[in-house]
Amino acid sequence: MPYEEFHRLIGKAGLSIKEFAELLGMRPNSITNYNKVGFVPSHLAVIVSLISTMKDEGFDFYPILKKVQTYEKERIESRSK
Repeated sequence: MPYEEFHRLIGKAGLSIKEFAELLGMRPNSITNYNKVGFVPSHLAVIVSLISTMKDEGFDFYPILKKVQTYEKERIESRSK
């Protein structure tokens, strides 16, 4: 996906790059660096396409992404035991 379209869809979802990155557990710079190459990887394109569509359809995607963050946190905590 071209970076411009990616950026447009993030806005359509009502998010900033920083908010999008935080929801995915990424650093904002890791995302904005794709602007230099002009395209984003397909996994980010799928995610932003899904959340922008969910927003259009009136679905709140925050609880879903927060649940995924919980799983990741649990995984990290279980490894440290």
